[in-house]
Amino acid sequence: MKTPIPLFWKIYPASLLVLVITLLSLTTYSFFGVKRFFTAHTAEDLTSRAFLMEYQIRKYLTPPDRAEIDAICKAGGKDSGTRITVILPSGEVIGDSEEPPERMDNHSQRPEIAKALFGETGVSTRYSDTLAQNMMYVAIPVEEKSGKTLGVIRTAMPADSIRHTLRSIQNRNILAALLIALIAAGISMYLSRRISRPIEAMRKGVEKFARGDLTHRLPTPESKEMVLLANAMNHMAQELDQRIQTVRRQRNELEAVLSSMQEGVIALDRDEKVININSAAAQMFHCSSEAPVGRAIQEIVRNPELHRFVKRALADEAPRERDITFYHDAEYVLNTHSSTLRGADGKSMGTLIVFYDVTRLRRLENMRREFAANVSHEIRTPLTAIKGFVETLRNGAMEKPEEAARFLEIIDNHANRLTLIITDLIKLSEIEQRKQLSTEVRKVGPVIRSAVEICQVAADKNNIPIEVVCDDDPEANINAPFIEQALVNLVDNAIKYSRAGKSVSVSASQTDTEVILRVRDQGIGIPRAHLPRLFERFYRVDKSRSRKQGGTGLGLAIVKHIVQAHGGYVNVESVLNQGSVFEIRLPRKPA
Repeated sequence: MKTPIPLFWKIYPASLLVLVITLLSLTTYSFFGVKRFFTAHTAEDLTSRAFLMEYQIRKYLTPPDRAEIDAICKAGGKDSGTRITVILPSGEVIGDSEEPPERMDNHSQRPEIAKALFGETGVSTRYSDTLAQNMMYVAIPVEEKSGKTLGVIRTAMPADSIRHTLRSIQNRNILAALLIALIAAGISMYLSRRISRPIEAMRKGVEKFARGDLTHRLPTPESKEMVLLANAMNHMAQELDQRIQTVRRQRNELEAVLSSMQEGVIALDRDEKVININSAAAQMFHCSSEAPVGRAIQEIVRNPELHRFVKRALADEAPRERDITFYHDAEYVLNTHSSTLRGADGKSMGTLIVFYDVTRLRRLENMRREFAANVSHEIRTPLTAIKGFVETLRNGAMEKPEEAARFLEIIDNHANRLTLIITDLIKLSEIEQRKQLSTEVRKVGPVIRSAVEICQVAADKNNIPIEVVCDDDPEANINAPFIEQALVNLVDNAIKYSRAGKSVSVSASQTDTEVILRVRDQGIGIPRAHLPRLFERFYRVDKSRSRKQGGTGLGLAIVKHIVQAHGGYVNVESVLNQGSVFEIRLPRKPA
């Protein structure tokens, strides 16, 4: 690419060239004008001198007095510094201020002499053979009144003196022209700078505009046109700055909205490449919010179901909605919506995908369905048994006292089981409905001992000693009856699933912020696969054993909700055939 030339070097050389051509033309014209003038002036001077000599010589031409004429010529030439020659009509030289006449050739063929012999003034510049130099000659005829030519008087001057004078004038003209050229070049440079400087300033200002400095303003030049241009560009920069600020503000607002959304948002173009992605979507797909931009969605999220969803959304340009399951460390479900992105012309630019994390919601729905099924099953089983034994009694078993008594005992056991289930459901509902428990900071030792006393009968029956370790009797912000219920449920479970002769320990310790309650048993343990769901309603590790032990499947769920209502949490660690440790952590002070 050709390198652009600065404006100064376009204006200045051009103006300088015009100036040089003008000066050369003027100098040449003036030189030739002076030459013509000086030549004409010299010719007039020689003519005047010739006429002066005519006045002195005329009377000596009839008849020709050669000696007198030659003497007059020599005297006149000496006084005037001019060569004076007198020639007869025959061409014979009879007088000359420089040479003896008799040594000179016939001059009838000299151009100036020939013209004078015709009655005109002859002027000629030529080489003189006599003097061996260039001479300027003027010859005038000397005539009688009748018109007869008596002779010719010629005056001459060396052409070299004229040339020297002209050269001197020429040198002065050249010197003056050079001086004028230098002055004009300086003026031209100044004017060129003056013209190019505002444009250069504008160029630098526009470069600042291009770098994003739209607050810069171009200086106001002096010329009207440049003022209009500078004002227009400043106005353009101001308008552009305002529009960029508006776009930036809108972009920041959009980014703020997108980043504050809990839902993941990804904008894709027609080629399935990411235009934008918010932080929620980046977290969902375990990437940064900048890295995916410009990359295909397939590179970021490797999920065939999502890829099919995107292709259909781009193909039919209609809103779509679907639950899509993803896998990363754990399974999670995203409710996925699509809508078409359209430009200002209404044409499709791509699609907008919005992801709602419904993993917990779907899990809760599954839990609700399982809960409903479990409740139905847990209630239906004793009811079916009760109804069956009642029918048996109606069909004649009442007449057999022993069988009737056994059937009534079975009916009573199932009725008690129903009562326990309903009681636990009521407790669970009561805990869930309470937005805030009535709590107070109190010692947890008495609560632990009260819970142990409640379970002591069952422990003695199974030959399981209960050990209480409560150092320093820590204090916590609790609702005593509810915490007692939680401990009763944990201790009761520990007794049920421990072997005879093994012990159960209940301990309390504290940190700066928490009180930690632990219920440890040496029972059969819990398989690791069951631990995550252990605190769900009606969830049992061994359903037949649980029912045989008289459990409702709600005890641990009640524990979890009681602890959460206190702002704490519960967890469990277990090793098969070695036992389990249930740990409750409660805040020491009100939140």
